Amino acid sequence: MRRGTRWLLAATVLASSPAAAETATVMAYSDGPFQDNYTAAVLTPFNAQGGGSQAEFHGSGSSATMLGELRTQKTSPQTDVVIMDTTTAAIACAEGLIEKVTPEILPELTDLDPQAKDENGCGPAVTFDHFIIAYDAKAVSPVPTSLLELKDPKWKGRVGLSAPPNIQGLAMTAILAQAESGDWHKGDKAFDTLRQMAPNVQSFDPQPDGYTLILNNTLTFATGWNARAQLFHDKSQGRIGVMLPSEGTALQLNMINLVKGAPHRAAAMAFMRYALSPVAQKSFTERMFYGPTNMKAEISPEAAARTSAGAEVKAKIIPVDWNAMVKLRDAWTQRWRREVISAGGR
Repeated sequence: MRRGTRWLLAATVLASSPAAAETATVMAYSDGPFQDNYTAAVLTPFNAQGGGSQAEFHGSGSSATMLGELRTQKTSPQTDVVIMDTTTAAIACAEGLIEKVTPEILPELTDLDPQAKDENGCGPAVTFDHFIIAYDAKAVSPVPTSLLELKDPKWKGRVGLSAPPNIQGLAMTAILAQAESGDWHKGDKAFDTLRQMAPNVQSFDPQPDGYTLILNNTLTFATGWNARAQLFHDKSQGRIGVMLPSEGTALQLNMINLVKGAPHRAAAMAFMRYALSPVAQKSFTERMFYGPTNMKAEISPEAAARTSAGAEVKAKIIPVDWNAMVKLRDAWTQRWRREVISAGGR
């Protein structure tokens, strides 16, 4: 065979071979419950499809830590997709760290609940969750129903509140403001109530989390999110109680976004489409009780009732606009430090 013929044959074989698989790095919460369950329910099935796109999980401790990573890597991104809470995602969007998306490149946007869509045009919510109070069902009777229970002096040193900038503290402030003034933006009366709770607070930053501190008898009450609380409820055989406050609740959105300059953009987009699909949404909701954002996801009635998709929860959701909350975040964080944490228990 002549040299030119051999070269032509080799080029033809290479051209007809399938492209090497591209792997997107997905940055999200590194705590065990989220990472383990999201990997099992979403990443593993996505990778099992085969084809030219794969995904690997990169854990990060919090949304704030993820934002720091994105900032550090701005000129040379090492991740492709990021899942973070809505207030932090809004900052990343404003700073140009993540890309805006449209139905043309992400058709699943048209199937999402309107509340899941980002008004600034960045990536949408991939999960819904809602604010709850976790409590020790062995120690509290009757079943608590109100946030005002946390003011009772008998719980001195037994309460854990996650203070702002943690989004749980922002949500609690908004819920109390809505209940006491009729407008979640107006926090003055909410801060009056929070100051009355402060002497009972053992920690304004429960570590590793409030659920664990309840199970090891350190706390009796803690702020939390429903999905993790439901998981801990089952694992603890009911010892972790989950209170939907009579004052109301607030949706918490975890947004999924394409990192600006993602090194594996095609695989990243393929993963985002899968993560927002009805099959992935159903799988993760039924495994970990996050509410689905895709309206076509067919969730079992039993699972739906324990998520933000349940009728009882929907009736208690107050209309927190998280983009507007970003404008209040710094001021409320400072007020917590000056007025609430400073009045905390000793």
